[in-house]
Parts: sequence; structure tokens; C-alpha cells
Amino acid sequence: MSGTGRNLMPSLSEARRLAREYDVVPLYGEFIGDLETPISAALKFSDEENVFLLESAEEAERFGRYSFLGFNPKRTLSYRDGVYTVVDADGVREVAAKDPFRGLAEIVGKKSVAPLPNLPAFVGGAVGYFSYDAVRYLERLPGSTPDELRVPEAYFMVTDTLTVFDHLRHKVLVISLVDAANLRDVEGEGFAAAYRRAADDIRRISERLAAPTARRALPAGDGGIEVSSNFTRAGYEEAVEKAKEYIRAGDAFQIVPSQRFFAEIGDLDPFLLYRGLRTVNPSPYMTYLKLGDMALVGASPEPLVRVEGRRVMTRPVAGTRRRGATPEEDALLAEELLADAKERAEHVMLVDLGRNDLGRVAEIGSVDLESFMQVERYSHVMHIVSTVEGDLREELNALDALAAAFPAGTVSGAPKVRAMEIIDELEPTRRGPYAGATGYYGIDGRLDTCITLRTALLKDNRAYFQAGGGVVADSVPSLEYEETRNKAGAIVRALEVARSRGMWL
Repeated sequence: MSGTGRNLMPSLSEARRLAREYDVVPLYGEFIGDLETPISAALKFSDEENVFLLESAEEAERFGRYSFLGFNPKRTLSYRDGVYTVVDADGVREVAAKDPFRGLAEIVGKKSVAPLPNLPAFVGGAVGYFSYDAVRYLERLPGSTPDELRVPEAYFMVTDTLTVFDHLRHKVLVISLVDAANLRDVEGEGFAAAYRRAADDIRRISERLAAPTARRALPAGDGGIEVSSNFTRAGYEEAVEKAKEYIRAGDAFQIVPSQRFFAEIGDLDPFLLYRGLRTVNPSPYMTYLKLGDMALVGASPEPLVRVEGRRVMTRPVAGTRRRGATPEEDALLAEELLADAKERAEHVMLVDLGRNDLGRVAEIGSVDLESFMQVERYSHVMHIVSTVEGDLREELNALDALAAAFPAGTVSGAPKVRAMEIIDELEPTRRGPYAGATGYYGIDGRLDTCITLRTALLKDNRAYFQAGGGVVADSVPSLEYEETRNKAGAIVRALEVARSRGMWL
């Protein structure tokens, strides 16, 4: 795999023409990719300090069309205590921001991108996460809950180079952005130099992709793992009972408490955990984020907010059954799920929350229920899913839409603010990345995020992962406890696979 000037698109003359109309022109090389996979490619860059891999396993374990791989971003943004720390080629600086959503929008900006055939919607921008605790900059919540993880409240890698795997066309695209926004004359040497720099970036990446994948050390363990929690069983069941008391008193309709699990993992390679999770629990939002001295590895089933153009969408997911062993059993379980009055009531409540959230940022009268209570099937479970859409108001951007819906009702409750106040009282520590948002904010203003669920934070030789469940008036505390254990099971199984030498070739 090699990139030469002959197979880079568009040509310099065509790029100049596009730059008269658009701020940014994507330059890309396209290669036959039938021998390279996102996993083998990511292994070649896994020693870099900052790396991301975004993938999607759609229904019935079919992987989505695109996988996105990036490394060595031009800028990293780390938010804590009202300040973004920006690290780039110019050094380190601090940028005060009232909240991490608005701050990210201001730092990244928004530029028009030339549309080119065969390219995905996302060609560059910011990839990372907002922690659940980012909501404290949007709403007044008690500040007394201790923060034991001490990780950034938001962390993003801003990239203008990207490797994309097009699984439909069996091609690998290496993209580098030519930014003409600040160039006075696209016919001059400045634009030609920017074009050459982008071409050089593509060549360097394609040469690394063409190199053989180095044989990596395999785990020495037998796969065994000891999991602890920040709750005892009795303590969690007591928290559920307290939540029910608040519900009976009329404070809330639903509250979503959670417990944090953790395990000692030694020097386990985070990418081995990603490979394990990808195998045991393929999901719509697969994420591998290596962020300096920590990593986030996730397999979320649930989108949060997506924005394309002025169209904003959220998809509440509530109601779950396991997959059947046969097609007949699968159909019966889906029928049972849709007939469950408790599941239906919870789902309708979350759909109403989604409509209200989008109503805060959408044009009046534009919020529609595009689909309602559809069953979607994934590798191990099926869910009830609805789709709510609206037209984003002209004066707002995609991150305004995300802030309006943040955090999701499925991880907080209803009404949302009161439920979060109660969660602060019930849970012993701040949540950190769990129940926040993970995804990308494109340089053209598009956005795609998921709720940070089924996700492990790897830090200081530990894996931290969290799971919760929606508590309503008739919830059974023992069953709620078991639900959190079951939800955490995907990460536990992935850790066992990652630590078992016998699982790898």
C-alpha cells in the first residue's frame, strides 16, 4: 500500500477550484483494503500516545460500513474545572470555557467542507468524550460527591488526518484536510504548500499501513479476574429502596442509580480489551480511545444525539430481552417485550423526555416521532427503540443540541434534574465518563455521539466500569442489583478474554 501523487484525489487544480467555494478540501488516497483490517491497522499505531478507533456493529452482528482510525492528533483538549488545556505544536495553553460543550465548539470552530464522492460524512474534527459530570456546568447540582477517578471532565483529540475502512467497497481511505479558510489566494504558493503537506501526511500513513504488523506479546494469565464494587449488595439494594421512597413521595417518576465495578489488570494492553469486547459484545458504538495515560474501551448499544446539517436526532432505547436460541423463540421474546406494560411505560416516558430535550433547541413545530417502539436485535439482546427528530434552530450548533439532551434520560431519570440530585445523594462517588457521551464533532459541524455505556476506563493498572438500572415505584431491589451485574457482564467477559493467553493466536 503506497500513496503517490498519481492516486491522490482531488488533483491540485481541482482542489484549487473547490477551495474557491469551500473552507476545507479533503485530500485522500484510496487503496484496495482486502488484506488490512481495522484491528491489524490499529496495532501498527497502538504505541502512539493518542489513538482512536470508532466502529459500528449493526443489527445481527453486521459491522457498519465505516471504521475510523486516527492517531497523533494535531491538538488535544482536556477540560477540568472550567478550563480547557490545549496541547498542540505551539505548546500548551489554557482556554477558559463556561461549559465544555460551548468551549469545544469555540475551539474547534465550524468550516464548510467540499463534498467528494466515496468519502464518509466524517472526515476530520474532534473525537473523544464528555463525562457525566460535565452536566454540572449546565445544571446546579450538589457538589459534595467525591471525585475518586480524577480524570478530565471532557477529553478530545482534534485531527485533520484520518484512516477510513470502507467495508462495503473493500477500500482503505487515507484522508488529510487542506485548510484554505485563512488563505487569501488559493491560486498562490500557500495553497500549493498546504496541498503538499496533506499529500505527505497521506504518504507517511500509507507507508506505515503497508508495513507488516508486529507480533505483540500475548497475556500470560489464565483469564481469571476478581471484580469489586463501590457498593455491597445490601448497600445497593438500600439505595434502590431510597430511590423508591423518593418516587412514592412524588419527587420523580424514575431514578437510575448505578454501581461502579473495578478490577486489577496489571499492565494489560487496552487494545487487547477492545479486541475482546469487539468479539464478545459487538454493538452499534464500538470505541477505543487511548488518551495519554488512560484509555476508554466501549461497546455502547445506545445513541445519544446525532446532527447532520440542521437535522437533529435522538433514539431512546429502553426495554430489553435476551436473544432467542431459535428464530421462533426470538420472535416470541420480541412479542413478550412489546407486550410488557412496565417496559412500554418506561419507554414512553423516555420518548417524552427526548421530545422535550429536542424541543429546547429545535424550530417550533419541527419535532417529530419518526419511529415508535420498534424492536432492534443485537448480538445478545433486543431493545425497544424509537426515533425522535427535529430541525435545529439556525442560531444553535450541534453541541448546543447535545447539551440540551445531556445526560440521557436512560441514565438519569425523570424529571431529569431532580433525578440527578437524588443520584448524587445515593451514589458514593462521581460517575466520571460513565453515562456521559462518546463520539465525534466534525469540522463541518456534524455530530454523532453515544451514551457511554458498557465502557471500561483503564487507568493506573485498574479497569473501572459502571452499570445502572431504571428504578420505578414497583421495582424489586434484588432484581435491580442483578440487572447491574448482568449489564457489567460484557466488560467482565471481555476482560477474561483479554487476559487469557489461550484465546489469542
